[in-house]
This record gives sequence, structure tokens and C-alpha cells, in this order.
Amino acid sequence: MLKTIIKTPKQAIRAVKPLIQDWYKEHFFGIYLNSRNELIKKELITLGTLITAVIHPREIFRPAIVSRACGIIVLHNHPSGDITPSQSDRNITKQLVKAGKIIGIEVLDHVIFCKNRTFYSFKNIDNL
Repeated sequence: MLKTIIKTPKQAIRAVKPLIQDWYKEHFFGIYLNSRNELIKKELITLGTLITAVIHPREIFRPAIVSRACGIIVLHNHPSGDITPSQSDRNITKQLVKAGKIIGIEVLDHVIFCKNRTFYSFKNIDNL
């Protein structure tokens, strides 16, 4: 059986885009990977509103721990079409990276994407 390997933001977006239920609400996803970047699991963590989604590290890392993931990529859409990260996006990214270091599960990227195919990768821009 061929495993799905995820190494780029575009591959991560492709993996979760079919799970979008309503492009007018924020969807926050976790992609859980093994040591070879093979997809173990993808999950909708929370479904928010037009402008926000409530995120907490415990909801993001629980599936990672249960599935014995080595790394995670988190993603969420911006219904507005603007991929610019908010201060809240920056804060949760820092919090997740810190939590991941403590428990030994690397946050490989946080990707913000829009319906128009644009995206923002914290890894590519801010050097997680």
C-alpha cells in the first residue's frame, strides 16, 4: 500500500481541503506524521466562526500522542481570503512549538490557507 508523504504546505493543504465543510467558517486541522513524514492521521480539531477558532494545545497533541506521531502540521483556513496571520495565529504557533518541544512531537509547520489557493507557511516565512 502506497503511503501519503507530506513535506510541503501544498501537500498538507491538499490533504485537508476535502474536509472543509463551509468556507465561511474557520477550520483548524492537525496532520499527524511518522518519522518518514508519512501520513498517520488527519483530523479536524475545531470548527470556528467567520473570524475565529478556539485552539488549545491539548486538543492538538492528544491525537498525536494516541497515534504515536513524530511530527505534526497544523493548518487553518481564513474565510476572509487574507492569509496574513493574526497576532492570535502567531501566539498559538509559538505555544504549540513550545509544547511540542516539551513532549517530543515536533511542530513541522503551521499553514494558513484560503479558498483562492493562496497560503502562508510559518516554517517558510518565520522559521519555526
